[in-house]
Amino acid sequence: MTGNTFGKIFRITTWGESHGKAVGVVVDGCPAGLVLNEGDIQQELDRRRPGQSKIATDREERDEAKILSGIFEGRTTGTPISILIENKDVRSGDYEKFKNMPRPGHADFTYWKKYGVRDYRGGGRASGRETVGRVAAGAIAKKLLSLKKIEIIAHVIQVGKIKAKSRDFDEIKKNVEKNPVRCADMAVAILMEEKIMGARKEGDSIGGVVEVIAKGVPAGLGEPVFDKLDSDLAKALMSIGAVKGIEIGLGFGYTDKLGSDVKDEFYMKDGDVRTRTNNAGGILGGISNGEEIVCRIAVKPTSSIAKPQKTVDLVEMKEREIEIGGRHDPCICPRIAPVAESMVSLVLVDHMLLSGLVPRNL
Repeated sequence: MTGNTFGKIFRITTWGESHGKAVGVVVDGCPAGLVLNEGDIQQELDRRRPGQSKIATDREERDEAKILSGIFEGRTTGTPISILIENKDVRSGDYEKFKNMPRPGHADFTYWKKYGVRDYRGGGRASGRETVGRVAAGAIAKKLLSLKKIEIIAHVIQVGKIKAKSRDFDEIKKNVEKNPVRCADMAVAILMEEKIMGARKEGDSIGGVVEVIAKGVPAGLGEPVFDKLDSDLAKALMSIGAVKGIEIGLGFGYTDKLGSDVKDEFYMKDGDVRTRTNNAGGILGGISNGEEIVCRIAVKPTSSIAKPQKTVDLVEMKEREIEIGGRHDPCICPRIAPVAESMVSLVLVDHMLLSGLVPRNL
């Protein structure tokens, strides 16, 4: 199976299945000399782990990170960093009845068609549990970016038809972890939580939109023509399983505007060239312009729901009806937020290394 490695210089390879013994990641290309310990990684894993609140899955995984290589006396050595996270709270029996019946909306059918075999326990490699490795690697990327005073934050701006009001970066940073929805608009967060719980009560799920903002990114990141910064960000964010759409800056909002409405005019501020507006989302011609990078991702409703669904038996080749039990998120947006932050961090670190703005040895 290919497609498990991401990045050019700062490269990560995630491994493991949802109900296997463990999941994890190997990070290659990290500069030597970075102060790093398991606590740095754990604080990010704690934000992604299941069982955090009543609007998340009931699966209880502590997601304790174990660094197996690449660290000596508290600093990175420049060699591959291997991180392991054990799976401890698995209930594989919940999936036995779906062994031959692909769950609608999942990758069960496509994995079976491509490989002729699949791990049906919790989705196997296609499970959202795979993102644990991404977040572990993203913790390292975030620490590298912090050396350059680059901050990245993701927050939920929409659940169903409920939308949050816009907030500036500092307010988002202040409020985003104060509620389980990870919405910086505190009043709207209450409505979002009620909507999510309503979907759960009905045996259903609901989608939404997550926004990711990167602040402090220098101008000049991005490689024309096919390695544009925004194209790499799009690939990174679209690689998250539940993400079905992405926009950067104004995105699809451009489509009904005039050019005179959306131009980002330049001006001088403290000796630097800035733009008065940021409709482009911090990227022009595939290269960062020094403004905040703003991405939004469309997150589909969780496919595992308690309501009856139509499928087929792949052995008997007959139509069947199933009801999916188990433990699932009624809305995956809050737990996708740290995953999205990690993917954006990985892209930015990779481009920082490509541009020489981060040295190979610190």
